[in-house]
Amino acid sequence: METPWWADDERLLAALGQARRAADEVPPEFVSAAKVAFLWRDVEAELAALVYDSALDRELVAVTRGGQRVLIFRSGTDTIEAEVGPETLLGQLLPPRPGTAERQLATGEAETTPIDEAGCFVFSSAPSGTFRIRCRSQEGVVRTPWVTGGPR
Repeated sequence: METPWWADDERLLAALGQARRAADEVPPEFVSAAKVAFLWRDVEAELAALVYDSALDRELVAVTRGGQRVLIFRSGTDTIEAEVGPETLLGQLLPPRPGTAERQLATGEAETTPIDEAGCFVFSSAPSGTFRIRCRSQEGVVRTPWVTGGPR
């Protein structure tokens, strides 16, 4: 009776090596399909429109210098309010509900923080450059468009 391949160390190592090499040789069409699937992972997210930016409020800009920048985004019944300061980004998802907030930078970096029962979230550092906020709760996903800049 012949010894099964998994009981023979030499044959087992050869089979494992072959499997390892096969895993390294991912067909280009698989890579392409994976990239497309990755891009569509957020297709269910509602895009919230920027409805207020304190940096564009002429009356407010004339009175304040270097303080918080207030941004308000709306999508259907959802609102994301954000205050960008010199050191933090504070936000609130309305109507209030718990979940997860993610701040994505144009560089590809992302930071995640919890959204509490009041809909509030805090990122410990202010974004520099272009960023967007993505809020996920049991009700769904709401994402802001890309916004440039920090506090004004």
